[in-house]
Amino acid sequence: MAIAQLGCQVLRLEGLVRSDFWFADGNIVLLVGRAAFKVHRGQLERQSDVFRDLFLIPQPPNQETIDGCFWVELHDSASDVLFLLRALYDGLYFKQSSAHDFPAIAAVLRLSTKYLIDTLRERCLLRLESDWPSTLASWDGREKQATDALGRYTPREVYPHPILVIQLASELGLDGLLASALYDLSRYAPRKILSGTSAPPPSLPPDAPALPPSDAPVPVHLTEPEVIIALLGRETGQRYLAAFIETELSARALAADCANRHHDGGRACRESFYFVMLNVLRAVGGIACGRDADPLFALVQAADMLERTDFSDGVRQCGLRMCGACKADFRGTVEKAREEVWTLIPVWFGLRPARDAPRAEG
Repeated sequence: MAIAQLGCQVLRLEGLVRSDFWFADGNIVLLVGRAAFKVHRGQLERQSDVFRDLFLIPQPPNQETIDGCFWVELHDSASDVLFLLRALYDGLYFKQSSAHDFPAIAAVLRLSTKYLIDTLRERCLLRLESDWPSTLASWDGREKQATDALGRYTPREVYPHPILVIQLASELGLDGLLASALYDLSRYAPRKILSGTSAPPPSLPPDAPALPPSDAPVPVHLTEPEVIIALLGRETGQRYLAAFIETELSARALAADCANRHHDGGRACRESFYFVMLNVLRAVGGIACGRDADPLFALVQAADMLERTDFSDGVRQCGLRMCGACKADFRGTVEKAREEVWTLIPVWFGLRPARDAPRAEG
């Protein structure tokens, strides 16, 4: 597919839509559909070898112009080109993670990859890799950022819908983003995974006419193989959590140095583990609203219960009566399990063969 076409015919300016980027001293016009951008050839050449080589192609002496400038037709989205020019002229800055930034990030990454603008591409990748990390510590930081001061988890205010990220990663070969994005998606109910999401509306020049139906925002869905992968990964994660309950909570052995071992057979610690187990079962059963298929979060909750003091014994608020040794032993078990989950997520979603999955150190 051609990247661009240098103009050598008469075009009527009144048939085009001038964008915000229409400089009086511009010396090249970019045409993208009906949108026109009068910009500076030197600015494009300085950032992109592709544009530089394109502009070096000799033109006929009778070359027609637009507003006194040669023109180039780009085979891209007008919205993408607008975001790219904003990044080239105004810079690309992100104060903090926000889902509203994703259309710009996706557009600039798409075109900076196509036109070999390395600085912008690297900046976009850094932001995406921060929002869709490859380490457990970074994932935990991401989740904390999506939780407000009142403890409300609002990821879609901070990060884009994972289906949009999966689509972009598949388009540009960004396999490193897929594990986090698929895990995030798997926390939705199956019905919501199947229903997809909506593409962000395109950013167009302010005077642009109404979009034709073919260019209007459309629903975005996973492909059938991607849906199967997401649902299988979701199911496998739930099975892992069920196995954890069976092996690490149901009839869990007391710690070797349990302080309650000789008091009614360690009943206080055993009953505490049973109470923790009931609450983890809520996550497997889908009772924990919004986080019902999230093994990493369910394991954090299990460990956090050890220090909570807002339980009730029917008379007053209190904490679990588990001894310090059993608490420490269980915390170590949870930490190891979360590391194992993180190493297994690429396997659950078919991104890595099971035999290649690294083992969490015990």
